[in-house]
Amino acid sequence: MKILVYPHVMEIGGSQLNAVQLAGAVRDLGHEVVVLSEPGPMVERVKELGLEHLEIPLTRGLPSAAVSDKLSRLVRKLRVDVVHGYEWSPVVESFFGPALRCGTPVIGTVMSMAVVWFFPRTVPLIVGTEEMREAAVAAGHRRVTLLEPPVDTDKDDPSLEDGRRFRREHGIGDEEVLIVMVSRLASVLKLEGLLMACQAVGEIACSARRVRLVIVGDGPVRDQVAAQATRANFSAGRQVVLLAGEMADPRPAYAGADIVIGMGGSALRGLAFGKPLIVVGEDGFSELLTPATEPFFLQKGWYGKGPGSLGMGPPALCVALERLIDSPELRLRLSRSSRQLVIDRFSLRRAAQLQEQEYVAAINEPAGTGARARDFACTAVGLTTRLLWRPFVRLTGISRPSYSGQ
Repeated sequence: MKILVYPHVMEIGGSQLNAVQLAGAVRDLGHEVVVLSEPGPMVERVKELGLEHLEIPLTRGLPSAAVSDKLSRLVRKLRVDVVHGYEWSPVVESFFGPALRCGTPVIGTVMSMAVVWFFPRTVPLIVGTEEMREAAVAAGHRRVTLLEPPVDTDKDDPSLEDGRRFRREHGIGDEEVLIVMVSRLASVLKLEGLLMACQAVGEIACSARRVRLVIVGDGPVRDQVAAQATRANFSAGRQVVLLAGEMADPRPAYAGADIVIGMGGSALRGLAFGKPLIVVGEDGFSELLTPATEPFFLQKGWYGKGPGSLGMGPPALCVALERLIDSPELRLRLSRSSRQLVIDRFSLRRAAQLQEQEYVAAINEPAGTGARARDFACTAVGLTTRLLWRPFVRLTGISRPSYSGQ
């Protein structure tokens, strides 16, 4: 097969990392894979994997009619068998382009926490949690597959990284408990957990515990996170929160950590390095991964909303962190099961094989003309509503209609 993979952005982040890693893994199964994307840091990863890369403009409409046209031309020129878009905008562009104009199968992956209501129902959909799969089936999507965020366990291996070097570079002593967050510094999904972690660690450090939080990543809300880190450091009377900036390869940070805080793919990479994990989300959510909470995460995904078992907000996160900080035995016990969970359930090799099956199914089980026509009408109305609603929101300050989406 010849497959065109189209990630939604190329900043360092979970969905696009999955897209690129899986593109390489599917290529290794014997297929020809081309990656189409805007410029960005993740392009270097595409080149490292030896994948062909085609560029589209960074500044463009979302979705873009010009990109939809380009997709159609590329599909014809390269004789592409299937187009794989990540998140809703690339899927919509591919649907209006190659799917409708060329009859080329399109599949879509959504690794964010909701699927927009106007997502084409005839496009086979891959989602990252069982809860999202059930919701998509109930919403009438024709084919929905669960593919939990994969981890390259061959490379994300604690035996291959010396975490002590990362600790030395950032002045972290052997006696200090190092908490690591690897995250895009973005307002959507991420900001609340980042601010909550800074506040919690600042409060814990006031109790004379030797603890440090290092945040690895960059993004548009860096100033807000830095301000919260400054408040935590002032409260503790020393540097307890450090912003390390973006790392193209954050493996040394994971390897050097004693505890990982994260969500989604970052949480799973922490587990791959055998680290105790606290998952954060929105509306004050945090939860320590234990045998008792594991079923929740396998059902809901590595994310949550609202109170966890310990409550919500910084106080709940403080309790979870203090349990780990004060008990090396608990950290060791949780570490032992972490990596095995990832190997058994989230390996990149297993995910690539499942994705290959979805490509074959998309080619062999095309949607009917009538169903595609209904999709065309629904998606066109949804896009029109979205494009008209945005300027209205800016003018009035009224929030958008209450539908699931990004």
